[in-house]
Amino acid sequence: MAKKSETKRNVVAQNRRARFDYFIEDTMEAGLVLTGSEVKSLRAGKASIAEAYATEEGGELWLINSHIPEYSGAKHFGHAPRRHRKLLMHKREVERLSGQIKREGVTLVPLEVYFNERGVAKLALGLARGKKKVDKRETIKQRDWQRDKARLMREKG
Repeated sequence: MAKKSETKRNVVAQNRRARFDYFIEDTMEAGLVLTGSEVKSLRAGKASIAEAYATEEGGELWLINSHIPEYSGAKHFGHAPRRHRKLLMHKREVERLSGQIKREGVTLVPLEVYFNERGVAKLALGLARGKKKVDKRETIKQRDWQRDKARLMREKG
């Protein structure tokens, strides 16, 4: 039996700051409800999720404050760049996540927007808990040490 190859991801936007600002406890994948001009804009590689977050409203998950600029070819049928976008997940997952979001200090942070191997736009979400300044300093120290260690290993050969 052949092994299943790793899934190919065509990453459009990443939230690099999320792993610095939050402890990511769990990750999951969600579909996005998009208009045609939004998909075209994503395929052109234009999107920003740096200030975005996901929340539960009325039993559904919504992506808030993500920016997908208008597609220049869609003159009359464009979209609002910062509109709220519905996330597609199974009902049980939504209920589980909404329960965890209601706990204090837990939020859903988008990690990246990508197209999967079938060409469908997906959003990687992280269940995150905020870091304090001390934790951020520790992260910086670890990152600097890893960089110095790699440099020493290259020099010593």
